[in-house]
Amino acid sequence: MTQIVNLSRRGFLKGSAVAGGGLVLGVSIPAFDVVGNPVAPPVGQLNGYVRIDTDGAVTITLTHAEMGQGIQTALPMIIAEELEAPWSQVKVVRASALPEAGMAPAAPGTGGSRSVRANFDVLSRAGAAARDMLRQAAANRWQVSISECTAREGVIYHNSGQSAPYGDLVRGASYLSPPADVKLKDPSQRRLLGKPTNRLDAAEKVDGRAEFGVDVNLPDMLVGTVRHSPVWGGKLSAADPAPAMTIRGVREVITTEDAIIVVADGYWPAKKGLDALAPEWASGKGAKNSSARIDKAMSAALKRKGAAVVNEGNINQAFRHVSKRVEATYEVPFLHHATMEPMNATARVEGGRVDVWAPIQSAGRARHAIAEEFGFDINKVNVHVTYLGGGFGRRIGMSFIRPAIIAAQKTGRPVKVIWSREEDMAQPMMRPAAKVRMKAGLNGPGLPVAWDARLVVPSISEQLIPGRVRDGVDQISVHGMEVLPYRLDHQRLEYAMPDAGVPLGFWRAVPHTYNGFFVESFIDEIAAATGMDPVGLRREILQPGSRHLAVLERTAAEAKWDKSPKKNHFRGIALHESFGSIVGQVVELKISDDKAIKIRKVTAVVDCGVAVNPRTIEAQIEGSIAYALTAAMYGRVDVEGGAAVQSNFDSYQMVQMADMPKVDVHILENGPIGGIGEPGVPPLAPALTNAIFAATGERVRKLPLIDSGYRFA
Repeated sequence: MTQIVNLSRRGFLKGSAVAGGGLVLGVSIPAFDVVGNPVAPPVGQLNGYVRIDTDGAVTITLTHAEMGQGIQTALPMIIAEELEAPWSQVKVVRASALPEAGMAPAAPGTGGSRSVRANFDVLSRAGAAARDMLRQAAANRWQVSISECTAREGVIYHNSGQSAPYGDLVRGASYLSPPADVKLKDPSQRRLLGKPTNRLDAAEKVDGRAEFGVDVNLPDMLVGTVRHSPVWGGKLSAADPAPAMTIRGVREVITTEDAIIVVADGYWPAKKGLDALAPEWASGKGAKNSSARIDKAMSAALKRKGAAVVNEGNINQAFRHVSKRVEATYEVPFLHHATMEPMNATARVEGGRVDVWAPIQSAGRARHAIAEEFGFDINKVNVHVTYLGGGFGRRIGMSFIRPAIIAAQKTGRPVKVIWSREEDMAQPMMRPAAKVRMKAGLNGPGLPVAWDARLVVPSISEQLIPGRVRDGVDQISVHGMEVLPYRLDHQRLEYAMPDAGVPLGFWRAVPHTYNGFFVESFIDEIAAATGMDPVGLRREILQPGSRHLAVLERTAAEAKWDKSPKKNHFRGIALHESFGSIVGQVVELKISDDKAIKIRKVTAVVDCGVAVNPRTIEAQIEGSIAYALTAAMYGRVDVEGGAAVQSNFDSYQMVQMADMPKVDVHILENGPIGGIGEPGVPPLAPALTNAIFAATGERVRKLPLIDSGYRFA
């Protein structure tokens, strides 16, 4: 018998159930859209479960996508901590995006570094509720007060010395109503959180059991590949399927308004069949687009007054009385995600039902989009989330799922569609290019008192979520610059969003990657203009007693900033807050006369509030630095003829293992819980270019570094 009962008047937890003799708690986990707005599941539906079986095993069903960020370990740790469950008995499974037995669709989006910070409270309460139900079951059995029963490592103990393992108590606990209020542990009592913990998914990824999207294999399955119009917005005019059909193994050539899908017995014959075709495309006006045109439009916007974002104090009056002015213009290019796992999805359509297997960040949203676009009953659409071989924002949306559904409908068989690397590069969702003109007015001691910035960024929101554009301002584009940690009496920020005519999307840390580079580079320029030490200037203008100042001081201390570096070694520092966490980084490098760089070390300090799993935090900071280093040195997508110029890793380079510096990570816990998947990205580029300035006297204001002649030694 399955029984759903009310759990909490606050709505954190929604139900309890009896199933197979075990205790099951249904959890209403907060869900968010792609920009962080809360999305409520339908009333009465659940999107997470905690199950305790009669053998004491704890199984946690969660809806979030594991894309290497470690949440498949971190989220269960939160529950296990309050539940007092032995970690060795905990496992986690992913839920599909189909409401079954009261289960709500998977979270609309996994991203924004919010999985842990948004769910910490509700998952803590879920673990505490299950723990207290087991305590009550023991109290009922022994006919004592619950206050006399203590939970520890999967066992309930009584003051008299009696004890019972969880497995012996779950049947009795399952008939209890979950407590309306629970008491969470004091942080000092935690046994698991804050302890370096091995990831639950590590073993299966090492031995090959882990299923990524490309690993999906269904009975009677075909494999396809796809090519869209190379010019964004172009349409397919004509395509003779005959050449492809002569390739052994090719089963079908499918054409749509803007794409060709070749389906075969395997990927290689599908690719050979696609390569044999000579399609004709109607490119339209998009073929006139180019990097030169986009740059001209952005430069023109930089000269015009923009929409007001920040206007504090009296900026014009302040500049009349400053002792010195510092001005600079910075720019960054479009960037590709370049995920290691190719874009792919598998679909099966039969009996009015569609099942999709995909490495997707947004299963719940995809489910609704599939139903709407293809006309399926929403209750017959199921999205199975596999592991993701990198997400970074690229695996949000329908673009890589659509061809698989079309092919499955046409062939009547399951079809896995794998995009070639070239196709992925040709059909990006790029991080926008950005430019900024900045001006600071300094007082007599050389401290900035007036700060004026004009930011130009093509708008992601205008393409994907127009409702986020208000009064000419894309709220996403200005994050990381609209609120500065520095004490400035007079501030102005204007914004413009010219149409770039290119597909845009969310990229790891999105606007913080360029705004962090702009702000922290300019702070260094101000320090250099007055001969101040970069740390000393930041120390003067950060709020006393603030988290930012604490991160700065710890970063400087760990990097031994007050001591001279080794001969011919130079350092740069940067500090940035994003997604609720603050990260400081110091880059130490050597550089030759011909601009060959050897980065010796990156010292990183992160204040993420609560360090759920230090091992994951370290890995995410290290990975963020590698990702950011690739972008800073090489990252650039050029546009010519309305298409991306870069087509594979030969022209869109990655940082090599030999170029990766030593990364020294230190963790602070001074504030509310923050995210960790993205905050390590923004400080790297400015810390690196600030170190280059310290070494050479050259101020790099345009990325990537290869454009200025720099390379790895």
